Amino acid sequence: MFGKLAVAATLFGTLLGSNANAGEVLDRILSTKTLTVAVSPNYPPSSFLDEEGELVGFDVDVAKQVADQIGVAVKYETPAWDIITSGKWKGRWDVVVAQMGPTKERAKIFDFPAIYAYGAIIAAVHKDSKATKLSDLDGKVIGTLAGSMSYEYIGRTIKKDELIGVPPFEYQINAGQIKTYESSNNALDDLRIGDGKRLDAFVGDDSVILGAIKAGYPIRQFGGALVYGPGVIATLPGDPEFDQKIADAIKDLQASGKLTELSMKWFGRDITTVK
Repeated sequence: MFGKLAVAATLFGTLLGSNANAGEVLDRILSTKTLTVAVSPNYPPSSFLDEEGELVGFDVDVAKQVADQIGVAVKYETPAWDIITSGKWKGRWDVVVAQMGPTKERAKIFDFPAIYAYGAIIAAVHKDSKATKLSDLDGKVIGTLAGSMSYEYIGRTIKKDELIGVPPFEYQINAGQIKTYESSNNALDDLRIGDGKRLDAFVGDDSVILGAIKAGYPIRQFGGALVYGPGVIATLPGDPEFDQKIADAIKDLQASGKLTELSMKWFGRDITTVK
């Protein structure tokens, strides 16, 4: 399933993309001996700033491994998500390693050389919440990350026929108010204050929520996966050799077990394959 989805995502991006970057990206990377990667600074445990202010996490390590496979150094940039998804990179970075969800609309802008992770959107409530089923959240204040698929799920605006590699799902929550945040951490900080104080629930990536629970936040996962799907590496179209380098690097990391090792290091579980 992993391989089929990866090929589908790559082909879709290639077919819909333009040739604006033909050959330029890989040539620049090899010339400067540096792969510049865009990641999120507020997406633990995938990418975040540690106590020393150093960028760390699963995505950060995966990007470093990809650079090693290509034979160059790695440099990180931390642009806002809306800038990343606009595709207007202006040469500031070469690739995005941020578990982007592949869609047909995004495939008009990007190529998806490889799937390297799988995740789910789930809900979380304060540990003192009296809610026992998802419908208990109907009419409540739900927090979520601005511009994310979680936001689209809560807003019921996901175009299901536009998704790539995502199993069928149903909307299970009718929010009374959607409160958006620029960082999932900020939303979880509001949720931890108390049940219904600022939020009744948070809907977001399972890795973020489970990481907060592990860190001791007084919250609990509420129900199972609302939406489940792949996270891809994204590039601008037009440099198939560069895309192939990335695809080969991820394939090698899978075959060697290194990708799973990094997942276990940061998540305590394997998010790199479909179970």
